[in-house]
Amino acid sequence: MENTENSTNKTSYAFPPEKPEPIGKWAKIRRAIWNPESKQFLGRTGKSWAGILFFYVCFYSALAALFAICMQVLLLTVNDEQPRWTLDNSLIGTSPGLGFRPITKDVEHGGSLIWYDGKNESQIKIWKDRLDEFLEMYLDKNKLPGKGQNQVSCNFTRPPIGKQVCEVPVNKWGECSSSNGYSYHKNAPCIFIKLNRIFGWVPEYYNDPESLPEDMPDSLKEAINRTDPKERNMVWVSCQGENPADRENSGTFSYHPMQGFPSFYYPYTFQEDYLSPLVAVRLERPALNVLINIECRAWAKNINYVRNANQREGSVHFEVMID
Repeated sequence: MENTENSTNKTSYAFPPEKPEPIGKWAKIRRAIWNPESKQFLGRTGKSWAGILFFYVCFYSALAALFAICMQVLLLTVNDEQPRWTLDNSLIGTSPGLGFRPITKDVEHGGSLIWYDGKNESQIKIWKDRLDEFLEMYLDKNKLPGKGQNQVSCNFTRPPIGKQVCEVPVNKWGECSSSNGYSYHKNAPCIFIKLNRIFGWVPEYYNDPESLPEDMPDSLKEAINRTDPKERNMVWVSCQGENPADRENSGTFSYHPMQGFPSFYYPYTFQEDYLSPLVAVRLERPALNVLINIECRAWAKNINYVRNANQREGSVHFEVMID
């Protein structure tokens, strides 16, 4: 028996098993896709594919259901008519900021420099086009959600009723209208001032000439005195050069259609077709070839005014330079 076992072992070592025949590259690829011997498709059997498909269907169905539940709970807290947090309870607060148009993408001057050559028509057109773009919905009511059907012409004796809103007829503002090129070609550019919207905010007006703030410019005090008492409920706007040299170079300002934002535009409560009121400030005779720093300020008892290097509230700064 021992001799027989030994001879058998010797035979097995002498004749190793045959190596499988090598297969080509494309055959390997075909086998990786479908292996007919193990019945595997892309390395998995049908049972394995069914198991992993079942797992991911259950997993993503659970995620979708969880997302739908969270969204439904969130939507229950949202009011389509007004924001959840307003005025003192909101991040914006109760003091609106002031902005201006047109603006530029000039990074060096923070977008606040209006600079052009008064004899260069292409440069003038650039600024006019920027204002046309900003005033697009003011100029064409068809751009509004309700096609302007909710807008009415207002004044101090005819305020809006119910859900009506007051139109802002910028196309009737004379020298500061699009048809007149906003006076940029006359070296007397119009800059549009606006207050940021705050839901439900109602201004507290400076409407008593006897109780105006001491730091209010004399020119604005005179304008308030000249205004009909029935039309003094306005957020007044004043503009002037920031420094003595700027005041000399800026010349006089005119305001269109009036020197402030009238009361009949407030409060803002998500009315359809509502457009923020605007004041077009025109530099009548600014000095040429010199940089002029200008500050415009909004005046109301509940508008904070802060002006320092790190923060600005209740006013806006821009520069004008006409070559």
